[in-house]
Amino acid sequence: MELIKIKNVTQKYKNGVTGIFDLNLSIKTGEFVFIVGESGSGKSTLIKMLYRELKPKNGEIIIGGLNVAKLRNSSVYKLRRKVGVIFQDYRLLPKLTIYENVAFTLEVLGLKKSEIRTKTLKALEQVGLKNKIRNYPDEISGGEQQRVAIARAIVNGPKLLICDEPTGNLSPEMSLEIMRILEEINKELKTTIIMVTHNINIVNEFKKRVILLKEGRLIKDYPEGSVIHETI
Repeated sequence: MELIKIKNVTQKYKNGVTGIFDLNLSIKTGEFVFIVGESGSGKSTLIKMLYRELKPKNGEIIIGGLNVAKLRNSSVYKLRRKVGVIFQDYRLLPKLTIYENVAFTLEVLGLKKSEIRTKTLKALEQVGLKNKIRNYPDEISGGEQQRVAIARAIVNGPKLLICDEPTGNLSPEMSLEIMRILEEINKELKTTIIMVTHNINIVNEFKKRVILLKEGRLIKDYPEGSVIHETI
């Protein structure tokens, strides 16, 4: 079943630079897809459009039945409830505990305290941090902080998880640990994952579908299981 359908999408910035040009792409429910390409290839532009930080200049982006391109600003929350986002720099709230960082997402949605607790502990258990709930972000390692960010992104059971260089600040060992957690989420929760990365070793180790962008255009779409040799 198709979760994402991108039709003839173009994104131009105010300075005239084209971030994405006439992109057509579909992603099925439950897929794990790497987005790769050199700096300036359009990777960040693409994922920003997927969670509606940017609106495409032309074309359509359909996610779970929602036309993202036509969503009013007042309705963007409908999309954000379907999508979890993980960033390279974690973006945790330093004055909140690990538990509070993850629970905050559900508090904003107005869930009951009992439901918030159940879902928060479940998400933290999923990433192996149930024993760190009272710690603060500066008391744990970078790899653990990224695991908290993953828990926060999945706590509301999103259909889609967007990962923007989630291993970019981590050691090779920690990067593999994060990848194994993401792979487990993809397999066990059936969450669709789109991950931007420059790490060709990770791409070739985990052998997922790979989308290669260059200068805003889709150059190659490798099927799951492929090993690639391009510079990314």
